[in-house]
Amino acid sequence: MNKIIVITGPTAVGKTKLSVEIAKKYNGEIINADAVQVYKHLDIGSAKVKEEEKENIPHHLFDIKEVDDEYTVYHYQKDCRQVIEEIKRRGKTPILVGGTGLYIKAALYDYQFSEEDSNNNYDNLSTEDLYKELLKLDPNVIIDKNNRRRLIRALNYYKKNNKSINENKTNKMLYDVIFIGLTTDRENLYRRINSRVDKMLEDNLLEEVKKFHSNNFRTKPLLNAIGYKELYKYLDGECTFEEATKKIKQNSRHYAKRQYTFFNHQLPITWFEVDFNNFNKTIEEVGEYINSKM
Repeated sequence: MNKIIVITGPTAVGKTKLSVEIAKKYNGEIINADAVQVYKHLDIGSAKVKEEEKENIPHHLFDIKEVDDEYTVYHYQKDCRQVIEEIKRRGKTPILVGGTGLYIKAALYDYQFSEEDSNNNYDNLSTEDLYKELLKLDPNVIIDKNNRRRLIRALNYYKKNNKSINENKTNKMLYDVIFIGLTTDRENLYRRINSRVDKMLEDNLLEEVKKFHSNNFRTKPLLNAIGYKELYKYLDGECTFEEATKKIKQNSRHYAKRQYTFFNHQLPITWFEVDFNNFNKTIEEVGEYINSKM
């Protein structure tokens, strides 16, 4: 099978479980496509796959960086393409799994990035100020004004290339890819997101965050990633624990909406409604679809 499989979708829909089953069926190896899961020790908050969940399937690009390492979409593009070629040389199927749409698109499409794209982090500017600065340069830009990382990328891109990041788009795919998206209705998704956050907190997410906070780590993944940034504010005394918990759930729901927007506009995904009561049925449906595309 000379194809790549992508399994994506919003948070909390079962991507990890499906990916392992599909890897077993199609002699696959899994490649992380989540921007937070590349970092060591950010396990609970990123819902990183546990060792026992891997079922002896090789997993790549998990735990490859420390939280104070610089790692951008440029680095991911380079690393992911290298891993794809290594897996293909072994005669196996690369399976990208995760919800960071830009990482998926950067790896599989003819996107051009450079290492300098994210040198300026604009730590002196608020997210709102970043958006205003971008509008001065690129008044017609189409971008999520609340996504700090994307705003930084857009500003740096414009300053380097003197043109909008919206022009850095391509529909030229470099590989033969099958795109699978998992979904569920909004009410169920939000309920699952809320339950997942509660479970993360039960599993000592706060202790995971405290280890970094007590050592005064204030790096991008900790200050930007959902689940970490809210608890940092709690530990900094800016809000109560209850307020932080509520904000994690709210930000996770908003993120899921942004994920759908990106997937539906940027990737040719075939969506599958997840049957959480009989997940084997979902596995079978996805398997039948993949067979039809082989």
